[in-house]
Amino acid sequence: MLSGVSLAQAADLVIAMPNWPSGQATANILKFGIAKEFGLDAEIKELGELNAFVGLESGEVDIHPEVWRPNLDAVVEKYVEQKKVVTLSKRGVDAWQGLCATPGAAKDIKSIADLNDASKTAALDTDGDGKGELWIGAPTWSSTGIERIRANSYGYAENLTLVEVEEEVAMVAVDAAIATEQPMVFACYAPHYLFDLHQITRLAEPAYDAGKWKITSGEDPLWISKSSASVAWPTAHFNIAYASAFGNKHPDVARFLEKIDFTTEEVTQMSYALEVERQKPSDFAEAWVKNNATRVDGWAKP
Repeated sequence: MLSGVSLAQAADLVIAMPNWPSGQATANILKFGIAKEFGLDAEIKELGELNAFVGLESGEVDIHPEVWRPNLDAVVEKYVEQKKVVTLSKRGVDAWQGLCATPGAAKDIKSIADLNDASKTAALDTDGDGKGELWIGAPTWSSTGIERIRANSYGYAENLTLVEVEEEVAMVAVDAAIATEQPMVFACYAPHYLFDLHQITRLAEPAYDAGKWKITSGEDPLWISKSSASVAWPTAHFNIAYASAFGNKHPDVARFLEKIDFTTEEVTQMSYALEVERQKPSDFAEAWVKNNATRVDGWAKP
């Protein structure tokens, strides 16, 4: 018998949390919603996308709140379609991805083609080396690798230093660039609070062409060099994923996850609350579930 020692009980389930605002909010909304409706305690664990899928297969993770496609198409094919160890909810949220310019940059850089003009991209230089910088995403995002592929395929990787840093750091840089009228071009996606906060412009580029979008699985160490994409991103969307074994064990929770119907406006509001208003994900989510109690109850109904 151990005296004076408190042994922590394991949580009933584990929810993977991505490192972007809406994913952090959604993970916590699921935590509080599932606790409210089913009395199950969830542990939130921050994980990269590939590690989350490995965890979904091994049983170490039960739910992933935002699986972006086409970013993770190869991973979805492996774990959902081939192995059938992961299930994607049928409802999704529409999204898009591309490159955006601040007002200062949009005067001369209006399209992807302009990024191949060194005389124009020189204006994006902030460190004095004569070469502009372009933020392509956080180091662990699958989209970051695809943006590097697009930069290589379009050719502008030769004119620009491609920067990988966490989104929070990049968004501070966007705020500063707009405040000082410094031209900046950066990877962007929607739903996202940035479009409510600033006047930014999406760069024009050739429409998506499946024949020119050749993305190898990110599990291949050489996937970037083996891939090519000289066109715009295809239409994007993201869905909740859960371990198939978890769904079999908790079919009531699986039905709950299948009914969740966030709108693009709500996802934008989530990211705004966390990044602009600086609300903690858990505080925001707890209040969200309380304020939307009737709707959350509806998700739990058979």
